[in-house]
Amino acid sequence: MSLGLMHIEQDERVSMGADGNLYFSNALQKDSRKDYCCFVAFNKIRTIVQKTAMAVVVTNLKHGNESDDGGNSTEAPPVRIPGMLLPSGVQTEKVLLMGENLQLECIPQGYPTPTMSWMKMGDKLPLRTEFDNFGKLLSISAVDESDSGQYMCKAHNSEGEAVHYIDVIVEDRPKWVTGPPQGQLTVIGTDVHIKCSVSGKPTPDITWRRNGELFSDDPRSSSKRVLDDTVVLHNAREEDSAVYQCEASNRHGSVLANVNIMVMNEAPRILTRDFQEYGVVVGRDIVMNCSVFGSPPPTISWAKNETLEPIEGEQFLSPTGSLKITRAEKNDSGNYVCVASNREGKSSVIAVLDVKDPTKIAHPPQDVEVVSGTTAQLMCQAEFDESLRGTFMFAWKKDGEEIPLLPEEHSRYFMNEGVLQIMSVNMSDQGIYTCIARTSLDEDNATALLTVLEFIVEYEESQWEPGRWKELQKVPGNQATATLALQGHLNYQFRVYAVNVVGPGPPTPERNPENIKIQGHRPDQMDISWEPLLPIEHNAPGLEYKVSYRKLGVEDVWKEHLVKRQSFDVKNTSTFIPYEIKIQSRNSHGWGPEPKVVTGYSGEDVPTAAPRDVAVEVINTTVLRVSWTPAPPATVRGHLGGYDVLWLRKRSWLNPDKILDERRSLSFPGKKNHTMVPGLIPFSEYRLTVNVFNKKGNGPNSEPVTFNTPEGVPERVHILTASNAQKDSILLVWGPPLEKNGVLTGYLLQHHLINESTLEVVDSQETNITTPDTTQWQLQGLKEGSRYRFLLRACTQAGCGPPMAQESSTDNPARDGSWLVSEAVNASRGFHVIDGLKAGTAYTVRLAAKRLLDNTSIYEGVIQTRVEGLKSQLSKFSTEGWFIGTICALAFLTLVTLMACFVQRKRGGKYAGTPPPPPPQRQDVFSMGKVKEKEDLHPDVESQGMNDDTFCEYSDSEEKPLKGSSLRSLTGDDALGDSVSRDSRDSRDSLGDYADSEGEFNEDGSFIGEYSARSRRGC
Repeated sequence: MSLGLMHIEQDERVSMGADGNLYFSNALQKDSRKDYCCFVAFNKIRTIVQKTAMAVVVTNLKHGNESDDGGNSTEAPPVRIPGMLLPSGVQTEKVLLMGENLQLECIPQGYPTPTMSWMKMGDKLPLRTEFDNFGKLLSISAVDESDSGQYMCKAHNSEGEAVHYIDVIVEDRPKWVTGPPQGQLTVIGTDVHIKCSVSGKPTPDITWRRNGELFSDDPRSSSKRVLDDTVVLHNAREEDSAVYQCEASNRHGSVLANVNIMVMNEAPRILTRDFQEYGVVVGRDIVMNCSVFGSPPPTISWAKNETLEPIEGEQFLSPTGSLKITRAEKNDSGNYVCVASNREGKSSVIAVLDVKDPTKIAHPPQDVEVVSGTTAQLMCQAEFDESLRGTFMFAWKKDGEEIPLLPEEHSRYFMNEGVLQIMSVNMSDQGIYTCIARTSLDEDNATALLTVLEFIVEYEESQWEPGRWKELQKVPGNQATATLALQGHLNYQFRVYAVNVVGPGPPTPERNPENIKIQGHRPDQMDISWEPLLPIEHNAPGLEYKVSYRKLGVEDVWKEHLVKRQSFDVKNTSTFIPYEIKIQSRNSHGWGPEPKVVTGYSGEDVPTAAPRDVAVEVINTTVLRVSWTPAPPATVRGHLGGYDVLWLRKRSWLNPDKILDERRSLSFPGKKNHTMVPGLIPFSEYRLTVNVFNKKGNGPNSEPVTFNTPEGVPERVHILTASNAQKDSILLVWGPPLEKNGVLTGYLLQHHLINESTLEVVDSQETNITTPDTTQWQLQGLKEGSRYRFLLRACTQAGCGPPMAQESSTDNPARDGSWLVSEAVNASRGFHVIDGLKAGTAYTVRLAAKRLLDNTSIYEGVIQTRVEGLKSQLSKFSTEGWFIGTICALAFLTLVTLMACFVQRKRGGKYAGTPPPPPPQRQDVFSMGKVKEKEDLHPDVESQGMNDDTFCEYSDSEEKPLKGSSLRSLTGDDALGDSVSRDSRDSRDSLGDYADSEGEFNEDGSFIGEYSARSRRGC
């Protein structure tokens, strides 16, 4: 400052240093003056000290360093490279304690005036760095270890630069690393370690003392060692008990810790008082203490009623030894024994627990309405444990503040045994009153609302302002009459209504509309409707509704509309935005009560985003688990309806070149992020998408996910027939399964020898057929004249499918005779006559399709010819009218059956199995009829075109044996009938035999392809 207390202007050239001196980076002629003065202020003592004024004279140097005193020269001073006025030298050191504030100052000199810059060598300046005094002062508050390092200040002008290095060292006084060492109670003979962990910079020196005397390491002693920051007492003895002191110090300070070491063997001593009583309310928690001293540390256990069984589990708290009982019950009352024991002995105390009944308010105070000026009374009754009667009391609160107990002459409140009386109530007494029933262990409370009423008298005069009601007088609620001051020559009407602190009663509407519905029939619209007030509820003319709405959580200002109807449409809304809506009724006298706020949404629109991160997990061959990240709620644009999972079967890996388009979908309502998809087809490629939907429709599909189902086990083989039975072999012919569900690896064939009397399995064998193209198998080594059951399964890598069953018998060589072959049977006829048979002889008749596999029969049965004596009888028999009628009826039924089969064939039906035999008739005609039925089922190729309508649906017999026709001889020979029945069982439907290597099955199960041309052995 100058003597005139004018501040010296400071800038980059002229500034005051931290030491209080005034520095000039370069002197100019204008700096010459005689009144530079330094003032020092002592703030605490509010004193300012002034130094003697100083003069500064700036002269110009001539050539030869001669001064020029010739007045005010305007010549610029000579240029000079920068240097440092402060600090001196090239490098300095700064040491400070951690937490102190760092200040580094560099004041340059030179012309033009240098500019200052700072940097930290090898690191960036801390974020806390601040610059003052035109960049000459660097400050860092509360330094720590990371602020240590070398800092550089640089002065720069057009002539060059100058630098100065400052080494900053941050040190720290000694501190405990994990806290001071703690005292120890230990057993005689154990090792004691006392560790004094400290930090500091410079590293503190640690000094140990024992009972105040210096304690240093003695290498000659093996029982007591001082190892820098640790004292070790080996095999401690009782005389090693002492107070050990650890002092850590450096040049910045020191820390001291006293460690009490007690080496002794002491039996347990329980510090908790014996027979300590504890009380707790039912349902509350209680902790019973057991403080113990002993060496070695005692083991603590608890038992109830002095039993020997200890209490264990989560209720037992260690290491304090306390016992905690959670949610106490009445049966927890009793005496509890705390036992403390170690190798020196044991000790015990008893704790007495009393579980008491809870305090509860039996009759809470009731809401009450009173008129102002009267007395209000609130009653409260409570139940409590009788043993706590001495501590039981009632207390009352009004609006959360406890009502103080004042002398009666200074209070309008009187409290006695749960009754609260309020004298001369006024509007300020209205509020919520809380009754509190309290004991030393618990309390209960209940609330009631006190409403204070007063009356307002209004009038209407008919001459000057008819129809307008005005307030005339307020009347205290305890008065039922009022005296009114009126004007003369006027007609008056009066009305009176009650008022409480909430507001006036009628004639304004007493309630607001209810059943508010918010709907959005269009995406940009919100339709609000409500249930209007009844006419009797209007209370005055001019009823209107104020509809208020605003966006939920976005807007503070309500948009309001007055309407007289019971609906309102909000136009130009955003799609599916939540709104707060309230509707208040109003009549000519004012508003109804404050309405409740309801939340609704504007109109919905279809979702705009698809679920993300769709992933699939193939559970098995037919079931899939799908998961996804739900679409963001904002993109659903409506109430979430759920998710659609759509999948497309693209191809079967059995025929990968054929593109399929089999689509299916499932809908899952509600919030979901995963589901199970059933009904998949094995060994197929699928593509799956997921979309979200709401009431307006479906959103876009997710990115498709492609997956493959693994191979599954195949379905059962389509057809299985047994034929060409020899005495030790049978030929099995089958068709592959319609649904392979994978690549066929072969077949598993099982055959069981059946006891024909008991139908039990006598022997079983298994054959693995490893060639998947095989459709027939000759079983060798069978037992002659025996019945077998065959089970055939198709197999893939996933396993074998369900079996197809068939039964057949090997030939019995005891039957003799040779086979004769007739001419070709006309497929269009229903019978065939065989001539030249012997009378009274049994014949085996076999009907075979032309060009089939060897010995493959459509029908096989045994027929007995008549004896000569029956000829005339049968001739007469055939001319009877009833017989002719029967034959005609049978022919008509046959025609109907053929027509039904033709219709079924046109509908894509499958081959039918062997039809049941017709009713009995003449034996020769009957037998030929059966031959004709088989012939109709399997015509040869030449006649197939004429008889397509004879094919019916095919059904196998599963695992049941094929039953033959039960025929009886016309002569009444039961034995012959039995023979026919037994032999007929050998007949098998042989459609499976037709499935040669060139044959195949249509998708609907019908067999196509030519029959193989084979000659029948023996024909």
